[in-house]
Amino acid sequence: MQQETTHRRMRTAIVGGGAAGFFLAVNLKEMCPQMEVVIFEKSKKVLAKVEVSGGGRCNCTNSFASVSDLQQVYPRGHRLMKRLMKGFGHEDAYAWFERHGVPLTTQTDECVFPKAQDSHAIINCFVSAAQRHGVDIRTGCGVESLDELASFDFICVTTGGQPRAEGLRWLAEKGHETVSPAPSLFTFSIRDDALKALTGTVVEGATAFIPGTGFRATGPLLVTHWGMSGPAILKLSSHAARHLAEQGYRSALSVNWLSLRDTEVADALRSAILAHPQKLLPTVSPLGLPARLWEYLLKKALGDHAACRWSALGKKDVNKLANQLCNDSYQIVGRAAFKDEFVTCGGVALSAVNPSTLESRHVENLYFAGEVLDIDGVTGGFNFQAAWTTSYTVAQSICKKVMTAEP
Repeated sequence: MQQETTHRRMRTAIVGGGAAGFFLAVNLKEMCPQMEVVIFEKSKKVLAKVEVSGGGRCNCTNSFASVSDLQQVYPRGHRLMKRLMKGFGHEDAYAWFERHGVPLTTQTDECVFPKAQDSHAIINCFVSAAQRHGVDIRTGCGVESLDELASFDFICVTTGGQPRAEGLRWLAEKGHETVSPAPSLFTFSIRDDALKALTGTVVEGATAFIPGTGFRATGPLLVTHWGMSGPAILKLSSHAARHLAEQGYRSALSVNWLSLRDTEVADALRSAILAHPQKLLPTVSPLGLPARLWEYLLKKALGDHAACRWSALGKKDVNKLANQLCNDSYQIVGRAAFKDEFVTCGGVALSAVNPSTLESRHVENLYFAGEVLDIDGVTGGFNFQAAWTTSYTVAQSICKKVMTAEP
């Protein structure tokens, strides 16, 4: 890369025309207007992932109000994110979008969306800002080697998550340590016809966990025609991404449908016996579970005894039913993609970059931002926040280096 700074305009190449690439480009031009910036995007369309994110609404960040530890939402990279978010955090991102003409709104689940409820509000903001600042956007231009960009002073890699390790080879060849990619946000395939008959059933506060591990997640759980989905499952898949990949996406799964202890559930069942002795079990769901799910779990726990009256429920039956509600067992037989969104764990190892600037430890003036790094978050706007934080960090790092180099 060129080092001469005094007689010509400095140039930055950004490899990847996604969220991180555009955010980096716009911020770099705002901080360092004299910089020539070129975005190289291998596909014919920029910001494609932004367009489909959040069901087309773009969950662009989160309020972090319910986050006490970043490890809750960043299974990988939480320490680096904690450091970098001191320089550009979620409040900074919120203010940045509103300042750039994108009013935002925070939902009750703390997810932040454009008020327009349309991802094009973000896309139009990025594209118009880039064009206004004179960023050169080149689509259909893939980059396969750093040598192709030898005429640039700085190179920023923002290629996003790579589904296969081959996508990182051109960086590994330059000495960068990489972590083998694996899917990180996905739903579970479960072969259970009786469960699938409950398709569309939602339980708001379930806890899903993988027995024998520390992997668990709580939140809304959705029964689908292929198995299970919803925030609880997506969060679990994120935290357990590496483990599930190693298991070939075949694993035991347990669900605590109430997120309560066995003893608490048993007490509630005994109270129901006293309150409804002559009613049939399926007609009363004492803990608020959807009726179809309640009947399914009754049959699973009690078999032919599931249609008896509450007064006929003995001590052993109470314990069996409480255990079923708190430790319901399934077998994951595969994974399913989460709509059109695809997040991976893995990428360029964090040990390969300077944690303050995200500059490569192996190639001077080479930087990384976004999901190409081994940082990934759970669903809820956290992956986009990682893109904004890392991209802003890189833009600031390059600008400081340029200012230091200028006479």
